[in-house]
Amino acid sequence: MDFLTPEFFSGLMAIILLDLVLAGDNAIVIAMAARNLPKHLQKKAVFWGSFGAVAVRVALTAVVVYLLKLPGLMLAGGLLLLPIAWKLLRTDEGDGHQVGAAAGFWAAIRTIVVADALMGLDNVLAIAGASGGHMTLVIIGLAISVPLVVWGSTLILKLIERFPVIVYIGAGAIAWTAARMMAHDHLLQPWFDAHGWARYVLDVLLVAAVCGGGWYMQKRRARLA
Repeated sequence: MDFLTPEFFSGLMAIILLDLVLAGDNAIVIAMAARNLPKHLQKKAVFWGSFGAVAVRVALTAVVVYLLKLPGLMLAGGLLLLPIAWKLLRTDEGDGHQVGAAAGFWAAIRTIVVADALMGLDNVLAIAGASGGHMTLVIIGLAISVPLVVWGSTLILKLIERFPVIVYIGAGAIAWTAARMMAHDHLLQPWFDAHGWARYVLDVLLVAAVCGGGWYMQKRRARLA
C-alpha cells in the first residue's frame, strides 16, 4: 500500500473511526484514573498514559496482524467482530468497567495503560482487520485516535448521544471489516476470487444484518418501554 493513495487514506480513516467509536466509553474510565492527582500532574499523567497506551496497542495489534496471516484465523476474527458490532448498538447494557482513582503519578500512568490494554481488545481486533496487514496504517491511526479518545472523551460521548447515527456508522464499519476479513481468509479467498460478486454481497448482508437488526431491536425495546 503506497502513501497518499485513496486506499491508504480510506484505511486510515477506517482505523480512526473504529477506534473513536469503540473506545468512547473507555475514555471516561481512563480519565478517572488521574482524577485524584494535583491539577499540574493530571495532564502529564494523561499524556504519558496515552503514550504508553499507544505503544501497547501497537504491539498487541502487531501480534494480531501476524496471527491473522495464518489460514482460518481471518475467518475466525471476522466472526468475532460481528458480536462486537452488535454490542455497540445495545444501549440497555450497563457499563461494567470500573477503574478507581490512582494515588500517585506513576500509579495513574500504569492504571491508564493497563486499563486501555484490557478494555481495548475489541479495538485491536477491528483495527488489525481494517489495516489489511499494514502496520504503518496501524501506527499512524492509533497515534491520532488514542490521544483524541483520552483528551476528547466528553466531546466524543456528547456527539454520539446527539447524533446516534455515528454509532450505526461505526457498527457498519465493523461489520464491513468483518466481511472483508472473511473474504480474504486463505481458506476462502480462492472461492471469493472466482466469484467476484460474492465479496460485495457479503459486505451488504453483514452490514444490513448488524445495522438493520440493531435498529429493529432499538425500536422494539422503545415500544415495550
